[in-house]
Amino acid sequence: MHAMVLNKTGSPLQWTELPDRHPGPGEVRVRVTACGVCRTDLHVVDGELAHPQVPIIPGHEVVGRIDALGTGVLGLALGERVGIPWLGHTCGVCRYCRQHQENLCDHPLFTGYTRDGGFATALIADAAYVFALGEEGSDASLAPLLCAGLIGWRALLIGGEGKKLGLYGFGAAAHIVAQVAAWQGKSVFAFTRPTDIATQAFARQMGAIWAGDSDQPAPESLDVAIIFAPDGALVPTALRAVRKGGRVVCAGIHMSEIPAFAYDLLWGERSLVSVANLTRQDGVDFLRLAAQIGVVTRTTLYPLTQANQALEDLRKGAFEGAAVLVPEVIQATPDTGIEHVH
Repeated sequence: MHAMVLNKTGSPLQWTELPDRHPGPGEVRVRVTACGVCRTDLHVVDGELAHPQVPIIPGHEVVGRIDALGTGVLGLALGERVGIPWLGHTCGVCRYCRQHQENLCDHPLFTGYTRDGGFATALIADAAYVFALGEEGSDASLAPLLCAGLIGWRALLIGGEGKKLGLYGFGAAAHIVAQVAAWQGKSVFAFTRPTDIATQAFARQMGAIWAGDSDQPAPESLDVAIIFAPDGALVPTALRAVRKGGRVVCAGIHMSEIPAFAYDLLWGERSLVSVANLTRQDGVDFLRLAAQIGVVTRTTLYPLTQANQALEDLRKGAFEGAAVLVPEVIQATPDTGIEHVH
């Protein structure tokens, strides 16, 4: 197998040949056909998340086919297409696991952070944390659903039933959530980097009824605001935009320091909450709904060997939607929304 390996945080990934690995009891080996590039991967590579296991192979929006089964694996078959998300294992015995909050497990493993991920030609996964994907949709189009979609879905659930939804940062997660929210009958307001006209136009294509700069006031009082951008300065901005009783959801795993703000912004029973990881039930529910409503992902493809370029382009906001690594670049078909990159 080959992989793009992080040997030291803050350093580029290295193209590495590794011995083929074999699944242990309860595990599967998956030949990777596509892996999304998530902002969390940037946080891992940049050393912004504490205690990564290095060397590590990043990547946790993985699509591929099972080519080896460990002993005791039930319900999965050789050749089956599956998805592998961020949550790679939980202990099953801590208070959170026992209370059906496995996303808060005290002793978890995370794909691409504390166990090797999908910036590779193959990986080993705990079979209990693998999602069957069926055969509808291309591998590349499904990959962003495994984190951007799942975390966006969880943030939408935590946001509640409000009809006026603000999305701060319009990248991989927001372009998926906007479609789901529009299908639910919500009015979506997209806030982007200042003067980013292209992204604002993209947001309107994805279902937003309004799109503007993140430093602009909201055109209407919002019920809910979800912050996807890792910019702590957006927290008081979003609190200012929501009505009394409204909610601000911080959906990223890492955010820059939140500046001090007047208590008046929080008063009026506004609430500020965060989203942490996902549960397997989130995956089951969201993947079923995404297929039902026909969620479309906008993806830009990079060869696996160009993972460092994909990460840098993500950092700079050089593409709309999501970046996806593939073992070899494939030609897009007219209806996939995939941009072909050499």
